[in-house]
Amino acid sequence: MELSIAIFGLAAAACWGAGDFSGGVATKRNGVLIIAIISQIMGIIILTSAALVFREGIPPTPDFLWGAAAGLAGGTGLLALYHALSVEKMGIVAPVTAVLSAIVPMTFGIITEGLPAISQLTGFLFAFIGVWMISREEKSPKIELKKIKLPFIAGTGFGLFMILIDQVQTGGVFWPLVGARMASIPAFIIVASYSKQTKIPGLRYLPLIALAGLLDTGGNVFYALAAKTGRLDIAAILTSMYPAVTVLLAWVLLKERLKIRQLAGVFAIMMAVILIT
Repeated sequence: MELSIAIFGLAAAACWGAGDFSGGVATKRNGVLIIAIISQIMGIIILTSAALVFREGIPPTPDFLWGAAAGLAGGTGLLALYHALSVEKMGIVAPVTAVLSAIVPMTFGIITEGLPAISQLTGFLFAFIGVWMISREEKSPKIELKKIKLPFIAGTGFGLFMILIDQVQTGGVFWPLVGARMASIPAFIIVASYSKQTKIPGLRYLPLIALAGLLDTGGNVFYALAAKTGRLDIAAILTSMYPAVTVLLAWVLLKERLKIRQLAGVFAIMMAVILIT
């Protein structure tokens, strides 16, 4: 059980971290809303196909509604994250978003399921420290309240997504996430039309945006599996380590150098995984 939640949780973190990297690069040259719409459409195609291929039974209406509520919360978080990445330094956006996206479901999980083991609580602390150390920029300016507004919204939205999608009562994974996309896509289109941000990205960016959609969808699926396998707070903490993946990809692909502090953060995250599982 513990091994399964670790595998699913870390797989979700890998997907979301790589997806944020892809989406963040794409938002530097394109509108945030249109990228979110394309990536979400990509997701609904993948999820519907997977549900049909694996012959997942159609869940009752309440599960679709929980999925839709989760989609609106997660969609709000995604828009806030992409916009934040396009206007602020990743060293401010990533740690604030990640810590909040873990604190919200962790608090809910502790209230509803009680405290986890002491070793796991210690692992939570290592996870928070590791995420902050690896994603915080050493020479970034002092954090001001106005600069954490969007990361705060993003982290809260992702945290609420984790709570709401966990309320699905049946064993299905794909159809509730289809419900999430069915709620978020129309909302994105309405906002894009109202704000007149409907310019289609150039063809050279479409593969990157499609990849962001694929990875975001994979992260959702793996997180849902992690939450079904074990405690909500443990699943949330494991998946909140995704900024480590984003920073490591920037190191490998964009040749950004890792500081000693970031390497210490990697070690802290490894310790967190050991303690939690």
